[in-house]
Amino acid sequence: MEEVVIVGAGIAGLATAVALKKVGVRALVLERSEELRTTGAALGLFANAWVALDALGVSDKLAALYAPLKRGYITDVKTKSIQEVHYPGNRNGAQPRAVHRKVLLEVLAEELPPNSIRFSSKITSIETQVEHGLSICIVMLDDGTIIKSKVVIGCDGVHSIVARWLGLPAPVYSGRSAVRGLSVFPNGHGFDHGHVIQQFVDVGKRAGFVALNDKELYWFFLVTCPPKGMEKGADPEMIQREVMENLAKDFPPVFLDVVKNSDLSSLTWAPLMFRYPWDILFGNLVQSSVTVAGDAMHPMTPDLGQGGCSALEDAVALGRHLGNSIVEHNKLVTEDIGFAIERYAKERRLRVATLITASYLSGWVQQDGSNRFMRSLRDVFYGLLLGRVVKGITEYDCGKLHGVSPLP
Repeated sequence: MEEVVIVGAGIAGLATAVALKKVGVRALVLERSEELRTTGAALGLFANAWVALDALGVSDKLAALYAPLKRGYITDVKTKSIQEVHYPGNRNGAQPRAVHRKVLLEVLAEELPPNSIRFSSKITSIETQVEHGLSICIVMLDDGTIIKSKVVIGCDGVHSIVARWLGLPAPVYSGRSAVRGLSVFPNGHGFDHGHVIQQFVDVGKRAGFVALNDKELYWFFLVTCPPKGMEKGADPEMIQREVMENLAKDFPPVFLDVVKNSDLSSLTWAPLMFRYPWDILFGNLVQSSVTVAGDAMHPMTPDLGQGGCSALEDAVALGRHLGNSIVEHNKLVTEDIGFAIERYAKERRLRVATLITASYLSGWVQQDGSNRFMRSLRDVFYGLLLGRVVKGITEYDCGKLHGVSPLP
């Protein structure tokens, strides 16, 4: 019998395990891969994410490795016009930063007790049963292992088995795809380290890059049509060639040079998926003591950089509600777990539905430009609205974890 089983060792899963450790609950994390997954290369963490990382006790470790982002420049590929966008910190001084996904996962994993993560563990089914008058969860793995737990938290990504078990409708395709990668310049790339993000927009296309350190850049390319002949898991050299020779052939040479210097092992292509916000608002996020977090709950397009940020918020919120339950009863009481998880789901519904909607609309405005009106709307969005939207979203405070003796 486990106290808590977390399905998936991505950002949401590991952060949730750390949050639970902080409030005195040991969790077992089941990961289907043989090691920590690093798909995505890097990600931006805005001020709201740093509030969550501070609550988890790891913000200082990460902030020491990456410089804060101060501003961005958006170049219209056709007109060559350039707009400047500022990325302010929050009222507590937390600044946005771009970080390696692998480093973030490793920093979170280091906070967990030994043997907290069980790799090569693929779940096949979930059941709930009543034993001695109390509801328990039963998780079955593909190797025949059966695990009983008081709580199951699905952090198993966009195509979540746990979300499907809860009855949440499947995510839908946004009509856009993303290529992401890391570029390495052994002698230094010469760009402003960390302080600036460069973006380029064209009809149905948006791209950008940002420095992670003196020698590595993270870059992305979003497009409304899937790259020709591409499938998930496509050959990295083919992905690179398709971007350089077809999709981005009219983009500035500085961007093409970044793509040219890609670490091929980091290149990925994937369709951009999202869950309809009304499925979050009215869907079944909790059943008994089973719930979801991160992309398993709220997959969203990356246009406001809030996928990873909101997953960290989820972790702190879930830890806080379960921690409050422990404070009240001096232990994790099965009868109260369902109420704590219900409170977590109620808190997160409107927040993440808003993020999904804002991200989708932001992407639509930023990446259209198909006529004069849309180009004007895009210019107004970049010039007047983007900074305000980002600031409004990133001022969110997910709260603290306190009042309980953490596990050693």
